[in-house]
Amino acid sequence: MNFKGMTAIVAGALCLIMTATGAEVTLHVSPKGADTAPGSAGAPLATLERARDLMREMREKTPELLSEGATVWVHGGTYERANPFTLEARDSGTALGMMAYRAAPGESPVLLGGRVLPIEAFQPVTDDTVLKRLDPAARDAVRRADLRALGITDLGVFPDAFSTPPVVPELFFDGKRMTLARWPNGDEWATVASVVDSGPAPWRNQQSQDTGTFEFSGDRPARWTAAPAVWLYGYWCFDWASETVRVKSIDTAARRMTLASPHVYGIGSGNKAERRFCALNLLEEIDAPGEYYVDRENGCLYFWPPAAITADSVLLSLLREPVVQITNAAHIKLRGLTVACSAGTGVQVDGGEAVQVLACNVRNTGRDGVVVKEGTGHRVEACDISETGTNGVTVDGGDRKTLTPCNHSINNNDIWNVARRQRTATYNVHLGGVGVRLAHNSIHDAPHQAIGLGGNDHVIEFNDVYRICQESDDCGAFYMGRNPSERGTVIRHNFWHDTGGPRSHGSCAVYFDDGAGGQTVYGNVFLRAAGGSFGAVFVHGGHDNRVVNNIFIDCKAAMRQVRWADKGWREWLDGELWQDRLLKEVDITKPPYSERYPELKGFLEFNGEPRMNHSERNLVVRCPMLLDGDWDQRDNYATDSDPGFVDAAGMNFALKEDSEVFKKIPGFEKIPFGEIGLVRDELRPELPKK
Repeated sequence: MNFKGMTAIVAGALCLIMTATGAEVTLHVSPKGADTAPGSAGAPLATLERARDLMREMREKTPELLSEGATVWVHGGTYERANPFTLEARDSGTALGMMAYRAAPGESPVLLGGRVLPIEAFQPVTDDTVLKRLDPAARDAVRRADLRALGITDLGVFPDAFSTPPVVPELFFDGKRMTLARWPNGDEWATVASVVDSGPAPWRNQQSQDTGTFEFSGDRPARWTAAPAVWLYGYWCFDWASETVRVKSIDTAARRMTLASPHVYGIGSGNKAERRFCALNLLEEIDAPGEYYVDRENGCLYFWPPAAITADSVLLSLLREPVVQITNAAHIKLRGLTVACSAGTGVQVDGGEAVQVLACNVRNTGRDGVVVKEGTGHRVEACDISETGTNGVTVDGGDRKTLTPCNHSINNNDIWNVARRQRTATYNVHLGGVGVRLAHNSIHDAPHQAIGLGGNDHVIEFNDVYRICQESDDCGAFYMGRNPSERGTVIRHNFWHDTGGPRSHGSCAVYFDDGAGGQTVYGNVFLRAAGGSFGAVFVHGGHDNRVVNNIFIDCKAAMRQVRWADKGWREWLDGELWQDRLLKEVDITKPPYSERYPELKGFLEFNGEPRMNHSERNLVVRCPMLLDGDWDQRDNYATDSDPGFVDAAGMNFALKEDSEVFKKIPGFEKIPFGEIGLVRDELRPELPKK
């Protein structure tokens, strides 16, 4: 088909006039448009839904018209979303032409998962009861907004205890997430003075009728006695397991607090460190600009604005579902859109084939930034994903029983400042299923771990990963564990640097935990990537991991493995968890597992055979320990001097042609260090400054 100029299309009784070049139909959407308009550049539509529905009508009447694709040009401005924008199978493109929803050239459309609150909604506080509860320094600065008067009635619920945060509204000012009023302020923490009763802790066979009681220091909690409820967010036992728990009672005389629900691990010191906590959502703790309190009982918001409120500066996230939801669709493209300020997830793709999320900016979400579930061949590329409440990107697909890959690609994205609401067990990127490629991303700034992995045969390559594990402990920038059937992942040509925080137990770059094995770590560069008792590559109990042709620089230890006694290994093999994972979820004794991973032969018939990891041709520079544990090693080379880096001071750890390494380690292959990280291309014409 060849369309030129103006093409008239009749869909039912509606006459549409559209511009089409070749066989591609185009529509235009603008906040200044009208859904009664024809959708041309000069007379755009107002909503994405109307553009989608017109495409549906065209497909029904003239299906050949859309056979080579269509584009909805989304013009600049703000689109407040009260409901998800949904695309389904009937909205699909074809292999010959994508159905695209793109930012108009040079324009920046923003899909908001919330509402802009008007200036006049914010009034001085006049209620004496409220004023008495406010900090004296805040009384003149705090403003009150009656949310019910604005028609906002669903403010969500805080459960008595939660790790994954509930989907509730959050406040944003000038595009930045504000602080739910807390004590202590900023990044500071209060600490447990002493444990009175840790509460029940099944993991250590501890029973208790108490839900957990501890002593605190100082008198600050005495200010909270008039609050209808108090929630504490804390690292109650381990520095890798945070949880929010409501307070049952406060004894100000004895300086004791009792929790309303027991923490899953009990209150205590699972790791050597003080137990940290902070109080959340207290009117009494609005004592700094940028803090706010949600009074769910009375439907009010109290806010100390950090600057003068303007017409569009204050936004409340409300949308609980994804802002964009694509379900069982194929050949759909989102490009250049900003998705922001949602109570739930930014963009979600379920099932389908060849959906592309390109050059989008996803930020300030209450849950994940982008989620990809199942389907085949989906791409998330050249996106900026930041300030998410939980994960940055979650992607899963393929069939683990048959080891059929999904071929999803997460490429050339900048993913940072994730886990703003759930500080542990959330990731910049989490991979699951079979056959995902994670490549050329900049993955940085997270309180806990950066890349979480489940499943098989993934490829993680050319990523720049740094400033990870900044607030937690016993963690790795990359993490997987407790399922030896998850094998075959290749981790190669990545730059891991400056991971770990001030905690004492340990942190690393690559963490194979609790029996994880069968992975390959090849051609990576590790710089300042081990802390505490960990190595940069750290194996807890597992075996058959290969660490080959890597460079370790200024790490306390390059490679470490914690041995598990034979008896303990046998107990894991016979335990219900591994029996389910190794024989029911998949069956490692039969094809395709027995063929794809020959090292699994006899895995369950363990009778004391050596369980070794393999270390070969690694360069170790200024690391006090090369390796420790059960390793079969050869041709590693350790030195305390520069072995011939191109520019170590400038963070270029490529090796010069005449580097001594090529003589000291026969067969050492050059690491393509200059190719690691983000790539400048048509989708990402400029690289962000570090």
